[in-house]
Amino acid sequence: MSTLADEAAAWVDVTLTPDQEAQFAYYAGELALWNTHTNLTAITDADGVRVRHFLDSLTVARAVPMTPGLRLIDVGTGAGFPGLPLRIAYPDIKLTLLETTGKKVAFLQSLVDTFAFDDVTLIKARAEDAGQDAAHRDAYDLVLARAVARLPSLLEYLLPFARVGGVCIAMKGRTAKTEAADSQQALATLGGRIKGIETVELPGLDEPHYLVVVEKIAPTPGDYPRQAGTPTRKPL
Repeated sequence: MSTLADEAAAWVDVTLTPDQEAQFAYYAGELALWNTHTNLTAITDADGVRVRHFLDSLTVARAVPMTPGLRLIDVGTGAGFPGLPLRIAYPDIKLTLLETTGKKVAFLQSLVDTFAFDDVTLIKARAEDAGQDAAHRDAYDLVLARAVARLPSLLEYLLPFARVGGVCIAMKGRTAKTEAADSQQALATLGGRIKGIETVELPGLDEPHYLVVVEKIAPTPGDYPRQAGTPTRKPL
């Protein structure tokens, strides 16, 4: 049976140390334990967690080098994906996890405390509010989201966090190319440009996943993001 370390090396060219493997094993155990009383994820089997959560998260490193000091924010992180697996695999990045649900933040805090990740920041807030906060606006090299919203809405959540010259990555399924085509108005308004769509194959999964890579080429106007809920109700 393949281990996460085997698959990370083979599929995403990531080398995991024994200590990092142990952290992923603890993460999986805590995810299963907490999920008995807190709705963290619908994927609960060991193979699913390893491939669909951990390995899938690590595929981001195929699109953007995880260079030391990289400032990364994971928007709507849920149970920590993709940000926390990337931090485990690349301990020199600077990670911020943004999540609105208190129980999920509590789960993440317990992991961060156990791992003694002093450089990981947790924020309990909506993306619309945090994106207007001067401490986080235009502050990140890489902005990530997985399964948060359709791309025209999602870009309004993500692009305000990125510095000009930074990158946003939306992790998508089969609708990636259609959503990208529907996002031209949002991109033009918010200062983004699609750099490419990378196809990601994962072991045991019939359908590929996609990384929609968006460059921040101009400042996002101060009116964006709009008030809470508006980007989803009225996408650009």
